[in-house]
Amino acid sequence: MGGSNRRWLLKERPVGMVGEHNFEWQEAPIPEPGEGEALVRVLYLSFDPAMRGWMEDRPSYLPPVAIGEPMRAGSVAQVVRSNREDLAAGDLVEGMFGWQEYAIVGGGGMAGAATRIPAGIEPRHTLGVLGITGMTAYFGLLDLGKPQEGDVVLVSGAAGATGSVAGQIARIQGCRVIGVAGGPDKCRWLTEEARFDAAIDYKNDDVAKRLRKLAPEGIDIYFDNVGGEILEVALGQIRQKARVVLCGGISGYNEAEPPPGPRTLMNLIIQRARMEGFIVLDYIARFGEAREQLSKWLAAGELVHKEDVQEGLENAPATFQRLFEGRNTGKQLLKVADAV
Repeated sequence: MGGSNRRWLLKERPVGMVGEHNFEWQEAPIPEPGEGEALVRVLYLSFDPAMRGWMEDRPSYLPPVAIGEPMRAGSVAQVVRSNREDLAAGDLVEGMFGWQEYAIVGGGGMAGAATRIPAGIEPRHTLGVLGITGMTAYFGLLDLGKPQEGDVVLVSGAAGATGSVAGQIARIQGCRVIGVAGGPDKCRWLTEEARFDAAIDYKNDDVAKRLRKLAPEGIDIYFDNVGGEILEVALGQIRQKARVVLCGGISGYNEAEPPPGPRTLMNLIIQRARMEGFIVLDYIARFGEAREQLSKWLAAGELVHKEDVQEGLENAPATFQRLFEGRNTGKQLLKVADAV
């Protein structure tokens, strides 16, 4: 097969804010699938804050992306040619195919795994509301947060792909939901479209003051996507037996030195509360359960979602930076090609 495979390789590990200088643009021959392998063409790439951690050379729940390898990312792709019995040309699949136009699946390793996308599902939704971000919201809120009707729930990063779904699940469970997001447009979307009860604009509001006004008796659940100062504020406002769910800490991902811990940590003792982190990959065996329930809520209009779709593989580094500049609302995607 002629032509070239355009791709972004990890050139150097970031120190501070990630940027295009951390990656190298390369055009390589399109690979040929061997026995038991298939060649896929990438259609959409997913961008998630966790990818910043995958670039660090340190022990984690996934091995780091190696220098000289395509940047890892969740992807939707279409099978071009297959030497596998379970995949045929034209099939749509999801996997970790990375920042490149073509990938080989079935060759072992994380990039070699591919799952056929079920009929009736919009393919790119498997990267967002019906994918890892939706699953993260589902299991983090329900399994760790354990919401009860009437609970007051605070969600940070609430206009993002995970936070927006977590808050809506809390609302579906009968909770009163407050979201923290950056800018009036995002806050308006939260209250008018996602039907949060209230929103706090961290760019223009005094978060602590607004939270005390909106939840004078405290919060029962805090679903944290940002860490930093907002985590400190939230811990200062928890009620007895509160549950603090640590999903992410995007505010500190690009810091050269880890930020200091929250000064309100001891409130966990005073309020006999629990703070727990999790990785959604621990729930893989239950992904089918979550996707089925999320699909039902979508179909019933109980759950809405928003996608920010950029275009062009050459824009992958800039699209990644949008996450850390707070420019995306909802799931950040990049369209690489159209299905045929």
